[in-house]
Amino acid sequence: MDLLSILSVLLTPSVFLVVFAGVLIGILVGAIPGLNGAIGISLLLPLTFTMEPQIGLLLLGGIYMGGMYGGSITAILINVPGDVVAAPVAMEGYPLTQQGRSKEALYYSIFSSMFGGFIGVLILILFTPPLARLALQFGPAEMFFVSLSGLVIVGALSGSFLKAAFAVLFGLFISTIGIDMITGSERFTFGSADLRSGISVVPVVLGLFCFAEMFLNIGKKPGEQVQYHDQSIKRMTVVMSILRKRLLVWKSGIIGTVVGLLPGVGTTLAVFMSYGEAKRVSKQPELFEKGNPEGIIAAESANNATVGSSMVPLLALGVPGSPTSAIIAGALVIHGIILGPSLFVNRPDVAYTFLYGMLLTVVAMTIIGAVGIKYFSYILKIRMEYIVPTVLVFALFGAYSLRNSLFDVFIAIVLGIAGAIFKKIEVPLAPIIIGVVLGPLIETNLARAMRIAGARDIPLVQYMLSSPLAIGLLVMVVALMVVVIQMRRKTG
Repeated sequence: MDLLSILSVLLTPSVFLVVFAGVLIGILVGAIPGLNGAIGISLLLPLTFTMEPQIGLLLLGGIYMGGMYGGSITAILINVPGDVVAAPVAMEGYPLTQQGRSKEALYYSIFSSMFGGFIGVLILILFTPPLARLALQFGPAEMFFVSLSGLVIVGALSGSFLKAAFAVLFGLFISTIGIDMITGSERFTFGSADLRSGISVVPVVLGLFCFAEMFLNIGKKPGEQVQYHDQSIKRMTVVMSILRKRLLVWKSGIIGTVVGLLPGVGTTLAVFMSYGEAKRVSKQPELFEKGNPEGIIAAESANNATVGSSMVPLLALGVPGSPTSAIIAGALVIHGIILGPSLFVNRPDVAYTFLYGMLLTVVAMTIIGAVGIKYFSYILKIRMEYIVPTVLVFALFGAYSLRNSLFDVFIAIVLGIAGAIFKKIEVPLAPIIIGVVLGPLIETNLARAMRIAGARDIPLVQYMLSSPLAIGLLVMVVALMVVVIQMRRKTG
């Protein structure tokens, strides 16, 4: 299918309307605590059945792209990430808001998302087949080392090593609760049927960030609350500032693209790895978690870059790379479209229109975000006694909607109380999230590696280092450990 035919489909008013509507819905859904693009796509999935496949896909793709950015809005303004991937943005964006620089932080977020989105989609268009083959090379050993590198990043995130170590161990403990997926045995369930299914990351994030922040704001006097400041800053000033850090943008976008290929935790791990790498190479690492735009640039560039890369294994192999792309795969199947290499031969109109149309979703996200920042900032004008109950209601809904479980709501409230205490004693919250996310991945892949090594009757170490990719990843983990130790000595 030639480029002119693709453009003739994309550059029509109806397609523009569908894409902009999808991105707007994604931004709004992503900004609501506990909700994300996957939920927005699930709600609008039936609507796509009446559309042409490529148009319906672009609607869902727009929601996906917009949802990735939307979570940063509330993260920056009221320290409530809409989704777990917006947690690093909250760590840098909210301090900027406290300094009266909320509009600047929002500009950094949208334009970094724009650059990251373009990087991810361009790589999706140009390198889908080789990247799909790369994703297939990640077996249990490779996934174990990648996940281990995420835990090493914890050392670069927070000031106190002991408090960071406690936080990540607390997160790993939470991840072990429930039924062991390998042996089927119960762990730390204490006879509770609700705990058998484990604790999801969504109520953990809502509790530690959303509920904790709202609990701390209850009873604050107006003078103690963050006030709205009509900051005078031009969009191009922020864009030029980001372009001066283009190496950071490209590095974060590539990290987001490569790590985003991995199923399950690609986006979360990519965002935290990019954020940790930004702090490692920064000339002023001591400014992180105090309002450093570099952290926003790194996190948001990686965040939106994963949108394109998560679609690579779906389109090239028929294997969804994330829960959101799995829902999109369902939409394609309902339309009778077979995923995999044959997609580009049998239905090139669908494949290539979607690939190039994702560039249009980035444009739509940038326009809506850049224009809407003025109005997003008005949230700070609302009195906290109105914000607290509103946010808590949305958070309760978000916690309940995941599994239709009141137990998840209870977990979110309990962790909200714990999160408020942790903030008071300066225990970092991000390592807890990393522990909860990476714990199952590390444990499951190590157990699989042990079983495979046993079946082959070879030592575990021999199996773990049986591929050049695994050896390279192990070297990366060791190098990261050395760098983090040196960085701690420098900033100690």
